[in-house]
Amino acid sequence: MITHKNISLFFIFLLLVLLLLNLYVAIHFLWFAAIILIWIGINAFGSARISSNYHVKAFCNNPSETEKKIALTFDDGPGIYTLEVLALLKKYNAKATFFCIGKNIEKHPEIIQQIIEEGHLVGNHSYSHSTFFDFYNAATITEEIQKTDKLLEKFTSKKINFFRPPYGVTTPSIGRALKFTKHKVIGWNIRSLDGGTKNVELILNRIKKRVSPGGIVLLHDTAPHSVLVLEQFLQFLQQNNYEVVSIEELLNLKAYAN
Repeated sequence: MITHKNISLFFIFLLLVLLLLNLYVAIHFLWFAAIILIWIGINAFGSARISSNYHVKAFCNNPSETEKKIALTFDDGPGIYTLEVLALLKKYNAKATFFCIGKNIEKHPEIIQQIIEEGHLVGNHSYSHSTFFDFYNAATITEEIQKTDKLLEKFTSKKINFFRPPYGVTTPSIGRALKFTKHKVIGWNIRSLDGGTKNVELILNRIKKRVSPGGIVLLHDTAPHSVLVLEQFLQFLQQNNYEVVSIEELLNLKAYAN
């Protein structure tokens, strides 16, 4: 398996071999530079792709699912558009998982209450969702996760098991923090990119092409165009006989622990 640890050991070994050879045969410094650049490139790719399991194990879909079942997840709320998302989910009898930012929970506790009362799940998406989250050390990341857990647990009365890292980026520090907090990382295999574009048709076509049994869709509950995408996507799923189920059912994992 290609993991951060295995790759690091391999490239360290490779550099040591070159250093030893350099004692007997002159090796151009560009060889060292090339190896280091390749190492950095692999690290960057593995960190940015949550499904790579490079730093942490992430549950991104259920490849063994044969029935037309799919899960919806929403990042970055709660906010005012979460209410519109909830209304649509109720209309189409669909359940979802909301990965919530701690500072937004503090602003909209009543929305978290509604999410849970209507039978949806909540997960941890850090406290700050800072642009620099990936550069935090393990202690700071642990603090953010625990702070958000405490906010959510006021409503669930149970320990939060699910965590989704901001931007889907993982790092060694995040890996060390999760070893302590024991959260399960939930990723996705159908990314809408609705956080990067407002083109409803483009977003909708992207996710429709990627739909398959056992898939996990990433959307956001933070903008009006995402709400428009959601309604049309729910119609598409209904027309194609897909059932929208919870992450718990799709992955056979528990969102909360006693």
